Amino acid sequence: MTFRPLPARSPAALLREAKPLQGLIDQAERLAHLQNLLHSQLQPAAREHCHVAAWRDGSLLLVVTDGHWATRLRYQQRRLLRQLQGFDEFAGLTRLLFKVQPPQTQSQGRGRCASLSANAADSIRATAEHIGDPRLRAALERLASHGDKP
Repeated sequence: MTFRPLPARSPAALLREAKPLQGLIDQAERLAHLQNLLHSQLQPAAREHCHVAAWRDGSLLLVVTDGHWATRLRYQQRRLLRQLQGFDEFAGLTRLLFKVQPPQTQSQGRGRCASLSANAADSIRATAEHIGDPRLRAALERLASHGDKP
């Protein structure tokens, strides 16, 4: 008896057939469709700052990048609600909720890196020469060592 491997299938096809993942994929596609409908009703400048987070029990939760855009959208809330209710997908919509969530950024891992001019470094060294406290003198000399070299 010889072993015959199953024919190769694409990862996308395998993921779509998995039952738990299929529900997540369907929900993601539904949210993407709702996002497109929302974008069609928003001003072009607001589109990149507002995203659909959830739609349940007549409430549409929108995530906004900052408080400025949340305030602007709250002023337009009634108009936006009326326009969205015109779509079949939002037929049961009764209220809009806004949540401010700044976009996540990758930290650079570096702290501030201010430059120190050669003139400032010379002034700090001159000051360190007249300091009696050895710890303070050492700290000033370390600080002066970060100055630009002429």
